[in-house]
Amino acid sequence: MNYVLGIDLGTSGVKCILVSEEGNILGSASKSYKPDFGKNGFVEQDPSVWWNGTKEAIKSIVALYPETKGKIKALSCSGQMHSSVFLDKDGNVIRKAILWNDTRTTPQIKEIYEKANGLDNVLSMVYNKALEGFTLPKILWLRENEPDNFSRVSKVIMPKDYINYMLTGNIKTEVSDAAGTLLFDVKNSCWSNEMLDKMNLSGDILPEVLQSTGVVGEVSDELCDELGFAEGSKVIAGGADNSCAAVGNGVISKGQAVLSVGTSGTAVGYLDSINNKVTGDVHLFNYSMPDSLYAMGCMLCAGEALNWLKRTFFDDVSFDELNALADKTPAGSNGIIFLPYLFGERCPYSDPNARGVFFGISGASGKGEMIRAVMEGVAFGLKDLFSLVTDFVDVNELYITGGGAKSKVWGQIIADIVNRELNVLNIEEGPSFGAALIALVGSGICPDFETAKSKSVKIIKTIKPSQNAEKYEKIHKLYTELYKTNAEMFKKIQEIF
Repeated sequence: MNYVLGIDLGTSGVKCILVSEEGNILGSASKSYKPDFGKNGFVEQDPSVWWNGTKEAIKSIVALYPETKGKIKALSCSGQMHSSVFLDKDGNVIRKAILWNDTRTTPQIKEIYEKANGLDNVLSMVYNKALEGFTLPKILWLRENEPDNFSRVSKVIMPKDYINYMLTGNIKTEVSDAAGTLLFDVKNSCWSNEMLDKMNLSGDILPEVLQSTGVVGEVSDELCDELGFAEGSKVIAGGADNSCAAVGNGVISKGQAVLSVGTSGTAVGYLDSINNKVTGDVHLFNYSMPDSLYAMGCMLCAGEALNWLKRTFFDDVSFDELNALADKTPAGSNGIIFLPYLFGERCPYSDPNARGVFFGISGASGKGEMIRAVMEGVAFGLKDLFSLVTDFVDVNELYITGGGAKSKVWGQIIADIVNRELNVLNIEEGPSFGAALIALVGSGICPDFETAKSKSVKIIKTIKPSQNAEKYEKIHKLYTELYKTNAEMFKKIQEIF
């Protein structure tokens, strides 16, 4: 029996799962760490934290299953998108990585649009809007604010590419992470020389780009011994976290999509080509499936909205009790509507000033109404994301994962508001399992993704919309108007505070 590892390199920790050649998950191990939060929206991490955490997680899982030692034939990483690792000519890290949720680069966004002559030109080159989280503005920030460090830059890579480099000594990336840099020609699946020229950047700082199933190299002999890999174990290129999560949730062919309710929320749909006009309202990235793309809408606060509510107002109430209170409350929360923009918003409104709102509270409002309103507000946001995705994808099979899938009442609310059947899978590992599937296919252990999925991914239940769907359609119109009515007020309050 051969085995592979799927590794998910996140912002707050790394998770490693051990998977057999038949696609069965044996177990997992994790290592937590924290980003460094600084002034003015700075969020950074030392790449050595990722590397040490990854090694610890690998050693832990091998120790739990000693019979697999020397039989791990491949691994693949899923990683946080956009975050930038700056390497010098000797492959050494120059400074801490600037993360995806760092917001220091607003001046660089303006610079990008000025040099590119507007949004339409940016979209024509890289298919996506310029946002603070992307990699390009971080590179420009470094050039303008730390010129000595910038002068030493030989390569810019993403977090999971750094792990691959440490394992193999080879500096490479792959299409799904490259697509999130704002320097990648998504349509032609290559670096955009036009964007590089407009930004006065050399293409030499960018790594070679592989497909997600491409082989970066082999784990060094020293690390094979240390970590318990088979000699010649392959490191497969892997993918961006959202791409791997979609693969891990069964989105591997045309017509399939997934809604995810994690800390943030996403809607991701499989694309084989882009035929619609690109407006930038939805992210269009290259996918971890060979020669394919995906459309993605992202809301910045989903499951975290319920965590915030519990932490702030109901700290002594369990999540089971929260669900029970929400379940006893009628659809529409007796007139309360919640806007879930606690951290600004990304889709469908690119608005860093947006904030959360409870609308319609009365003296008769209670705990149940507040809890259910938060669940409904997040579901309305997912409906908006799904609508953006269906502009590009004709969805005939929709999956759901994350907290919304685990909560019976929240899953039903989402099915009602999106007004679609939602398939719940037996797999909860998401990005790490998607990375494991990529490792199975990229290493040749499994011939293709269809075979890998058929062995391991099963639908365990389907949530069908109820009679509440019609009522929610009317409330969604009010939800949309609430943002539009308050957009200018959000700006004004930010000017004061």
